[in-house]
Amino acid sequence: MKSSEQINELAAALSKAQSDMGGAVRDSDNPFFKSKYADLTSVIKAIKQPFSDNGLSYTQFPMNDETGIGVCTRLMHSSGQWLEMSYTLPMVKKDPQSASSSITYARRAAISAMAGIPTADDDAESAMIRSTKKISGDQINIINDLIASTGTDLDKFCKAFKIPFVSDLLTLQYDRAVAALEAKK
Repeated sequence: MKSSEQINELAAALSKAQSDMGGAVRDSDNPFFKSKYADLTSVIKAIKQPFSDNGLSYTQFPMNDETGIGVCTRLMHSSGQWLEMSYTLPMVKKDPQSASSSITYARRAAISAMAGIPTADDDAESAMIRSTKKISGDQINIINDLIASTGTDLDKFCKAFKIPFVSDLLTLQYDRAVAALEAKK
């Protein structure tokens, strides 16, 4: 990975964007594995507005090297700070369709990883990018227990998630909140 000399403003903006991002909805079918996956369009939908609201953008360029074909992804902030990584995949078949498919796969994987977005199961409205469904009573208790056991400042926690109370935490924020609190143990 490469970066500008400083990334403090980019990191702060990405943190804010991630607090607004939902998961990328698994709305495409993979007939070979009989499963669903979040396609590139779903990933872009998940990041587009939060990135825009926080001065973030990205570019992706097709590339190849001795290991295969893929993309070079650059995450940029309006301050001029940036992060860049390359991701390549081996070419099983060497034809234009396989190359295009590999590039699309690499674009989706690279931007998902760089933006830090999870994929979410598509259960209609509850998994939409800007879901307003709040966490359950059991989840509230889990969060409150983690806040107490880690000595986390409740006001700072709520401010970080842009909520007045723990009970206002959205379901799409729950996993990230639990992970952040458990990391403090």
